[in-house]
Amino acid sequence: MSYFEIEGGHRLSGEITPQGAKNEALQVICAVLLTKEKVTIKNIPDIVDVNNLIDLLADLGVEVNRIDRHTCEFTAAKVNLEYMQTHEFKQQASSLRGSTMIMGPLLGRFGKAYYPKPGGDKIGRRRLDTHFLGFQKLGAIFNFDPDDVFYTVIASEMKGKYILLDEASVTGTANILMAAVLTPGTTTIYNAACEPYLQQLCRMAVSMGAKINGIGSNLLTIQGVDVLGGCDHTILPDMIEVGSFIGMAAMTGSEILIKNVGYDHLGIIPSAFQRLGIKMEVKGDDLYIPAQDNYEIDTFIDGSIMTIADAPWPGLTPDLLSIFLVVAIQAKGSVLIHQKMFESRLFFVDKLIDMGARIILCDPHRATVIGLNKETALRGATMSSPDIRAGVALLIAALSAKGTSVIQNIEQIDRGYQNIDKRLQNLGARIKRIK
Repeated sequence: MSYFEIEGGHRLSGEITPQGAKNEALQVICAVLLTKEKVTIKNIPDIVDVNNLIDLLADLGVEVNRIDRHTCEFTAAKVNLEYMQTHEFKQQASSLRGSTMIMGPLLGRFGKAYYPKPGGDKIGRRRLDTHFLGFQKLGAIFNFDPDDVFYTVIASEMKGKYILLDEASVTGTANILMAAVLTPGTTTIYNAACEPYLQQLCRMAVSMGAKINGIGSNLLTIQGVDVLGGCDHTILPDMIEVGSFIGMAAMTGSEILIKNVGYDHLGIIPSAFQRLGIKMEVKGDDLYIPAQDNYEIDTFIDGSIMTIADAPWPGLTPDLLSIFLVVAIQAKGSVLIHQKMFESRLFFVDKLIDMGARIILCDPHRATVIGLNKETALRGATMSSPDIRAGVALLIAALSAKGTSVIQNIEQIDRGYQNIDKRLQNLGARIKRIK
């Protein structure tokens, strides 16, 4: 086990480049199972969750040729479906929630898939009903063994159908989409997720020979094809990292240039930070964050307290709510952070309160932050990272705090952020990884 030791209260400066998008990587790497031909994926983030998924595919029989840490060739010509019923597979897959998306391509290509109950971040209930209801609509038979906590989907024959999702699930949409591209007939997915990651998955599938209309909307129409071919695909910059670096610059009063952010794919993220009073300037595809001694939270037109809430895309991604909350601590003014989609993501605020933040946790979904306006610095503290996003929020708080902080359980942070300590050291952060 390792931990971070952070000496806070120092301004940062320089350039930083976001990694490839973790959420997209998990989807498009699962998509290599759709074809027996070679698929090359570039800009892969070198992080624990993605590397574990690549290892899982290799154990399934996918030929993996790692050109470098960010480029990989996959050839799924010989997939060993029997491995999915082994104890080793159950252990591997249950620890990585993103690997649920192997089910869709395996069902579409081979007519069967097996999967254990997944793990991942403890951020609240994350049901898989949407995935299996979609598979059943296409003609698959679903079975759940509660004693073994194991899911099975088998289909002797599938046919395209109209599917209305009960929730705009990103992974659910991806799973059903990947099954549908190899299913005869026309499949319509309504209330589909339309996040940039999902759009990228659709474009990758189209480059493999899939027929998909409505990309970028919540209504996808898929005309099934018999077989898909190989392709080259490049993953977008990680918008969650971009948002994390914006928040880090604001909290530490630092001047930072975030390179190659994929600005056209950031949606309302920049404007949401601007509502907290954070200034920024777009320079080509780079984002310049100037040093600010103070920033003031906007209010609604009638003067009432600003609310920042998550929503399905093109709304604000829930993965950044923790960052918005921590950034508001040192703002002038107050804001209500409303985490609608998960009920356990705000429980880390007690650690921020111990550091001197003025936060009222209203209920599992809402927290009111009364900004300190940088008149009082946060205090260094010892804390533990409960999940990926909260862990980085605590890291940002520690970088702005007076004194030394310790963050334990940083394996959670490593799951989503590659070499974050070394990259922050290059900006002048005083952070050490200690084993």
